[in-house]
Amino acid sequence: MVVGRRLPVTVSPGTSIADCLRAIQRTGTGDSVFVTDDDGRLLGVLTERDIFGRLVGPDVAPAVDLDAAVETYMTTSPHTLRLAQTVLDALEIMQSGRYRNVPVVDDDHRLVGVVRQVDILKFFAESFPEELLNLPPRPHQRMEQAEGG
Repeated sequence: MVVGRRLPVTVSPGTSIADCLRAIQRTGTGDSVFVTDDDGRLLGVLTERDIFGRLVGPDVAPAVDLDAAVETYMTTSPHTLRLAQTVLDALEIMQSGRYRNVPVVDDDHRLVGVVRQVDILKFFAESFPEELLNLPPRPHQRMEQAEGG
């Protein structure tokens, strides 16, 4: 079984922050946009944390310039996953960096997808349904004795 990956929301270098935010709102699938070159190679990522970090972080800017190019606020060289990496690799990246989305790239560093936390949860739910989906058919029903006893 393979973890599902979603199509990322992508923008080109020079895209305004306002256009990036509109792209995030339009898709409704995440909290980030990925910046790629003309060949689809990943250059960076702009997350809501990049924006909010400027508003409430230690280096507080007076305001986020919505007309600024995405390169002004994006994270360059984000952590990535390769197609052959494991679910454990994705979890370790997410845990160590407190990321909710991890871009997936091919050997030429072209962006081919994004793995989100919900994708990993779905993977585990489908892989281990008995262990994770163990509610009785009627959740309000109480068992009189332990199962198997």
